[in-house]
Amino acid sequence: MAGIYSKEVMKHFKKPRNMGRMKNPSGIGKVGNVVCILPEEGIHINNRIESIENITLNDKVLGCNGSYNKVSKLFKRFYEGDVIILKNKLGKTVLTPDHLVLAIKVPKRRKFFDTKVKRNLPVGWYHAENLERRDIVLFPMFKEVKDVDFIPLDIPKAKYDFRSKELPRKIKMNSDFLRLCGYFLSEGNVQDKKCRTFITLTFNVKEKDYVNDVKKIVKRIFGLEVKIRELSDRNTVTVYIFSSILARFFKKLFGNGAKNKKIPDFMMSLPVEKQKHIIVGMWRGDGHFSTERIWPRAGYSTISHQLFHQLKILLLRQKIVPSLYKEKRKIVKGVDHKENFRIHVGDRSSLKKLANMLGINLCIQKKEKIHSWFDDNYFYTPLTDVENKKYKGRVCNLEIEHTKSFSTEAFCLHNCGDVMYIYIKIKKNKKGKDVISDITFETFGCVAALATSSMITTMAKGKTIEEALKITREDVANALGGLPRIKIHCSVLASDALTEAIYDYLSKNKLPISEELSKRHEQIKKETEFVEEKFRDYIKMEKEIWGIKGK
Repeated sequence: MAGIYSKEVMKHFKKPRNMGRMKNPSGIGKVGNVVCILPEEGIHINNRIESIENITLNDKVLGCNGSYNKVSKLFKRFYEGDVIILKNKLGKTVLTPDHLVLAIKVPKRRKFFDTKVKRNLPVGWYHAENLERRDIVLFPMFKEVKDVDFIPLDIPKAKYDFRSKELPRKIKMNSDFLRLCGYFLSEGNVQDKKCRTFITLTFNVKEKDYVNDVKKIVKRIFGLEVKIRELSDRNTVTVYIFSSILARFFKKLFGNGAKNKKIPDFMMSLPVEKQKHIIVGMWRGDGHFSTERIWPRAGYSTISHQLFHQLKILLLRQKIVPSLYKEKRKIVKGVDHKENFRIHVGDRSSLKKLANMLGINLCIQKKEKIHSWFDDNYFYTPLTDVENKKYKGRVCNLEIEHTKSFSTEAFCLHNCGDVMYIYIKIKKNKKGKDVISDITFETFGCVAALATSSMITTMAKGKTIEEALKITREDVANALGGLPRIKIHCSVLASDALTEAIYDYLSKNKLPISEELSKRHEQIKKETEFVEEKFRDYIKMEKEIWGIKGK
């Protein structure tokens, strides 16, 4: 990190001057920079994925504490400049360079190649631009657990339905029912037409064990006989469940049509032992497990984007490491293959867990280097790629209650950027002019943010208000021996914070304020809305994160 900064920057970062809160200041300047992600980026909300531009104040997002927290404010703005593309096993996210990511910075020295050593490194919030390939990023483990013993089968019988058999009014949430749910999520479909409403589940001809399993479950739970039809020319076996009540019930729970399938909220919160049975049914349907390879592997495929990410959450809760990727639509030998989403499992310990769930005998002799790991709070996995690109267009951000963080498809992000407070004490000099006799700062941010805060307080101390207002961002950057282009905004923040502190002093004391200063204040105010709230949240968050792990 030191390589991209001047010696003067690092000196002010390591030994900042005038740092701390001031008692009874004459004026306070509060500023912060807005950080955002691209509007199409997916966010985990209400047990599903939604583009950030479509999120509303009624939504709850998955935060770093592993629970869903309410969205309190929405931000949308125009942005032109660099954006960072971060990638890991779970996917990618495109964000502005200063957006804070929950991560571990891994030194490049050889001893830190060992995962045992990496585990002892501290967790913190790092700017996206400061992260590199092989740094470790964190994704929260979904922690909300609510067991359900029975669910009501609350579908009324149609007025002129004289054929459907009466079904139990409540269903026990046992392994059989949950496995049947998994089968339906992967292989099921509802035919919903007047006088022709039923369920079909389609399997490969080699999967007759699963066909028989469905047959037995339907008989045990609902007392229904199924119809089985084999189409040898298509190598398929279809199971028909003729019950309009059960068909509408499954359609209500899981949606209909492969692209629209989803797991209902209450099932996403079931204990992990119960969720295993959902995974088993799903994997038997649209999954595969290869044990004949030198390196065994397993995979799952679906065209439902929601189901794709819900299964990711279920696997993470089982402490199974998934790798996620998307296959674009393509035509092969005249066959139109729709866009689909794939989950790959290749991690040795994860394969053993999955094989045990599926009842597969798996013996792996070769050892594998561990790159990803779990604890009770997070999934830890390395960055596989970091890219920069130019962007011009709309960007979005959220204000989140409690945790002040949200999860994209692959990362845990803070909802704020750098935050800076500057405190000033004003006294009269011999000529009767207002002089900054003392000045201090509090800053939450990167190396450049701390260094510019320290430098501007050094430059402003002892100056009159008129002289201090003439200190520009270029003055601050030059005094520090220059700043990387992508860090110039930190000198802007420092200059703005000083301006705001002076404006605060003048307005409190009802002293004349120039038109230029008034306009500058209004512009800064628009750009740094909610900074005071953000600063308190940052300090709280920093304590919580450092309390999780590390020194």
